[in-house]
Amino acid sequence: MELFTYGLIAFVSVILSGALLLVVTIPRNSMRLLLAFSGAFLFAISMLHLIPELYASQAKNIGMWILTGFLIQLLLEYLSEGIEHGHIHMHGKDDEHLHHLGAKIPFGVVIGLCLHSFLEGMPLGMVTSDSKIFPPFLMGIVLHNIPIAIAFMGLLLHLGHSKTKAFSLLGMFALMTPFGMLASHFIGMQLQGDLAPYFSAVTGVVIGIFLHISTTILFESTENHRFNALKFVTILLGVAAAWLLIR
Repeated sequence: MELFTYGLIAFVSVILSGALLLVVTIPRNSMRLLLAFSGAFLFAISMLHLIPELYASQAKNIGMWILTGFLIQLLLEYLSEGIEHGHIHMHGKDDEHLHHLGAKIPFGVVIGLCLHSFLEGMPLGMVTSDSKIFPPFLMGIVLHNIPIAIAFMGLLLHLGHSKTKAFSLLGMFALMTPFGMLASHFIGMQLQGDLAPYFSAVTGVVIGIFLHISTTILFESTENHRFNALKFVTILLGVAAAWLLIR
């Protein structure tokens, strides 16, 4: 039941966030603040909860797995064009170039985004593990996926895709976190003995992904990479929300 609930929450959060673009226009400044909040929340739950919980398990090679996740995210961004940060970098391609792409599906972005989401869902599939780690983990994924879904849907509509095709691709992305959960759950069922090493490795990789994404978001969600008072308050709110969640 927990596995189904987590998967449903992850799926619905993506679909509803993407559908939001069909109802309202989200100002760029509001999007930056949303990114700052989600980035601060991800960073805070990693530092205050996920990393301490993982080290408390006394598993081996935790630092190596976290670093591996950090490097994996670097590689994924070559495919996804950085859309995990809530916007997209087309490696020097301007808006006019995007317009001339027409309704072509950005396969690199789709593949990178789906792989990213699949990996993020894997720790949630370990239903036999200590459940204390799951609520903040799930909340981090949900908050992180909101700006991603908005940016992804915006890109698809900007490229001229129909709403049906855009929602189909958004649905594919939305399913990846539940698929990652299911894959991890079945892998755990097939393993013999203690599942702690597997859980620690998967969780460490995703923490590394979280750290890469959150730090990148925090330093690029304002123009000229400068902090302002409103962004700072938003970051504090994200940290406070993470702290309250794990109390």
